[in-house]
Amino acid sequence: MSKAVQLLVKEGKRQAETIDLIPSENIASRRVQDALASYFTNKYAEGYPGKRYYPGNVMADELELYAQNLARKIFGLTKRWHVNVQPYSGSPANIAVYFGLLNFGDTIMGMALSHGGHLTHGHKVNFSGRAYRTIQYGVGPYTGRIDYDELERLAKKYRPKLIVSGATAYPRKIDFARIGDIAKNVKALHLADISHIAGLVVAKLHPSPFPHADVITTTTHKTLRGPRAAIILCKKEYKDAIDKAVFPGLQGGPHLNTIAAIAVAFEEAIRPSFRHYQQQVLKNAKTLARELIKEGFQLLSDGTDNHLLLANVKASGIDASWAEGVLEQAGILANRNTVPGDASPFRPSGIRMGTPSVTSRGMREQEMRTIAVCIAQLLRKHKTPLEICGKVKKLCKRFPIPEIYR
Repeated sequence: MSKAVQLLVKEGKRQAETIDLIPSENIASRRVQDALASYFTNKYAEGYPGKRYYPGNVMADELELYAQNLARKIFGLTKRWHVNVQPYSGSPANIAVYFGLLNFGDTIMGMALSHGGHLTHGHKVNFSGRAYRTIQYGVGPYTGRIDYDELERLAKKYRPKLIVSGATAYPRKIDFARIGDIAKNVKALHLADISHIAGLVVAKLHPSPFPHADVITTTTHKTLRGPRAAIILCKKEYKDAIDKAVFPGLQGGPHLNTIAAIAVAFEEAIRPSFRHYQQQVLKNAKTLARELIKEGFQLLSDGTDNHLLLANVKASGIDASWAEGVLEQAGILANRNTVPGDASPFRPSGIRMGTPSVTSRGMREQEMRTIAVCIAQLLRKHKTPLEICGKVKKLCKRFPIPEIYR
């Protein structure tokens, strides 16, 4: 057995024996994985359907158009919305929007990283924060929820060309309608990054950004349970600018095998079982949040409306980096994360958790209670990872990684 194959086998074993609470991770179905390993891996297709720079793309054109139509279908959109399914991942998708619709030096507004925003929403170390003038909004100091009044005040003061809504570590529903109104009032474009909550939007379990935004970006993994990639959806008037920004602006040939996997994932998202899955994701997140509070943890905003939650472990005298490491030693994955007030992302105070992956394995409310107890025993009652890892492996064995979603 080659070294590469050995690593594949070891990674499969690691995932099978691990409780994955990282909210940006999920389990792609066997069909999605098969698409990633398909014949489309072999093909170059620079350009767009009907206008390629290579021959032999009859199937590629049909595939890309099909994936675009599926995207409109799962989000309930008409052909007034254009879809680009070529972005390699979420960060390039956001950068493509800026590159296509703005000039370098223009002002953008986004959620601060320490308050739940993403690096590409204007953080100073990211391209978005270096190529553009950035204004950051955040959550209220006592509520842990987006301060929409402050967002509006900042928008009126700085008159940004574009306002970004969406987050990577925000546990509450986002008022896209309010942000859309603010954007219109200051004549700004509204980009909604729904990478984390796209599956909930598809299932109509979170307010939709589409009536209120000009452009929407989303990754296709996370709650959408597809491959590691992204799509951009925009109003028709922005089609040419967005497409040119993706190719040839930022990327070369699209990864057709990934587009095939996106199409498979969207076919799965059309099924009624997908909504049932999203409903269980929410139930599990709420249960996990409630049980962690019972165990003495302080959660930002005191709970969750979506698939993730954020614990401020520093409030309990716990170092977040230490907590992440101890949890991993026991077979529980939850990532350290900044919370409001943190001075540096290298020394965060929070632990971010989510339920997409464990829900894909079939775990329900009772299992969330068990997981919360294990976390408390490790972080608050100072049991060793060795004392807990047996419980973790036993739980994982009861809920193996599924091969195919029915």
